[in-house]
Amino acid sequence: MEYIRKTVRNAAVGVGVADNPTNLSVLLKPGCAAAIWRRQTPPSVQSWLDLLDPDALPRAQVNLPQNAVAKTIRHICDASGLPDGKEREWLQDDIALLAGTFSGLMSAKHLRLRLETVKTDACREFHIDATTAQLVCTYRGIGTQYGISTDGREPKRVFTVPTGSPFLLRGTLWTGQPPSGLLHRSPPIEGSGETRLVLILDPVREPDQEA
Repeated sequence: MEYIRKTVRNAAVGVGVADNPTNLSVLLKPGCAAAIWRRQTPPSVQSWLDLLDPDALPRAQVNLPQNAVAKTIRHICDASGLPDGKEREWLQDDIALLAGTFSGLMSAKHLRLRLETVKTDACREFHIDATTAQLVCTYRGIGTQYGISTDGREPKRVFTVPTGSPFLLRGTLWTGQPPSGLLHRSPPIEGSGETRLVLILDPVREPDQEA
C-alpha cells in the first residue's frame, strides 16, 4: 500500500459517529473525512480474543467478491487453528457483516480483505492510504489513531478509535471534493508485549475491469 502525505486546502476534516451501520453513510457527506461506528464487542468475545494465543489468531490477505467473504473467513479461521465456539462464530459473522456494509456503501462487489496480527510499530507514521476508502476494525489491542492535519505534519491532537469500533476513512483516491485532511496510524506498541488483531477492507476493481 502506498502512503501519501501532502498539504491540502479546504480539506474535509469531519468525523461522523454512527450508532448503527446504516448511519455510516455519513462518510459520503462532502465535509466528512471518516466515520466511526460506536459499538462494543460482546464482553465474552472480547475476553476470548484477548486471551487467545497470538499464534492462533487468524491472518490473511486476499482479494475476493464480497459474497464470498463469509465462506472464506471460515476457511481462514480453520487454517489458523482458531477454536470452535460461539465466540468464533461471532467473529466470523461480524467480519462478513462489515464486508457487506462496506461494499454496499462503496458500491464495490470486490474487496481486498486483510487480517493482520501486529506486534511492532508497523505503520506508526501518520498518513493517508492511496485507496478510495478503507474500513479498519481492531478486534484486539489498541485501536487505530487519527488526527487532523492539512499541512502534512503530524496532528497536534491524536485520538484513538475504541477497540471493536469499525473506522471508515477516505483515501487519496476518493473521487469527491474536498480532499481529506485526516491522517491515521497504527498505535506504537513496540516492546509492550501486546498483539493486535486488525481487519482492513479496501474496495478493488473487478477482474474484468482491470487494465
